[in-house]
Amino acid sequence: MNNFLEHVPVLIEEILENLNKFKITDGVIIDATFGLGGYSNAILENTNCHVYGFDRDPEVRKHANKLKEKYSNRFHFFQKKFSEIDDTLSRKNYSRKKIKAMIFDLGVSNLQLSKKSRGFSFKLDGPLDMRMSKKGIKAFDIINHYSQEKLSNIFYNFGDETFSRSVSKNIIQFRKIKPIKSTLELAEIIRRAIPGKRKKIDKATKTFQAIRMFVNDELNELHKGLIASEKFLTCDGILCAVSFHSKEDKVVKNFLKICQGKSKLFISKFLPPEENLPRSFEIITKKPILPSIDEIKINHKSRSAKLRIAKRTKYNSIFKNNVAA
Repeated sequence: MNNFLEHVPVLIEEILENLNKFKITDGVIIDATFGLGGYSNAILENTNCHVYGFDRDPEVRKHANKLKEKYSNRFHFFQKKFSEIDDTLSRKNYSRKKIKAMIFDLGVSNLQLSKKSRGFSFKLDGPLDMRMSKKGIKAFDIINHYSQEKLSNIFYNFGDETFSRSVSKNIIQFRKIKPIKSTLELAEIIRRAIPGKRKKIDKATKTFQAIRMFVNDELNELHKGLIASEKFLTCDGILCAVSFHSKEDKVVKNFLKICQGKSKLFISKFLPPEENLPRSFEIITKKPILPSIDEIKINHKSRSAKLRIAKRTKYNSIFKNNVAA
């Protein structure tokens, strides 16, 4: 693969293998998280498909423009978030085209992490921002104005931070003296609140993840993007979702379970699920595909990645009353 944008996307070889396996060589593929364009470029390079790239971050447009120069007839870019995919495709009548795959590469991008002015990284000194679209509430507003209880709930529910109460208490104490303005300042406040020696994974990791996910409403956006995939994928089209932590993976896994025919009201594993429910997706990966040892050596950030793949069936959508084309 030509390294067009000096970015190697995670598990791209496995995704390309499955595109080939399911004979997806033409039609339309949605790259729902364009980022630096690694997935889009690989698909355009290795298939005859058209690619529609989506990303809410305005800074990726310059990378999309580079790809547009190279593949002017086969690549289109939309500065939209997951929840706007449905409306965008519907208004432009793209629902009538053969959309044969949708790919989601979840979480924060290298572009966002590496730029200190975006405020995503606890390793770089920047403002408390973390907004992917550069719109809406900032991390600064949350850290400096939310109650201790609300902060604690965010850190625990979105980051699985077991010391969420200690972290939130420490933040409240520090902001009484002066506003917390920088990422490095916040990271140190978090570290001081968590007992024990320095860990292999930085103590600030989970809290920063939680703030970012809350600021960008990532789990709700993901769910809406998945619903769009069910609506627009043609019969035998595939959904590929690469997640990097349990919260994202759980949303994908639960969505596919429901689409495979398990009732939304299925409560207990000790009771049998309803029979003969429609199955809008067939799960291809009973267990998620993990990166190889070689890939992890090349790209250490890929170590926590999980790829889930499902194939659209001919049956009506579970979440909306649509039939696969």
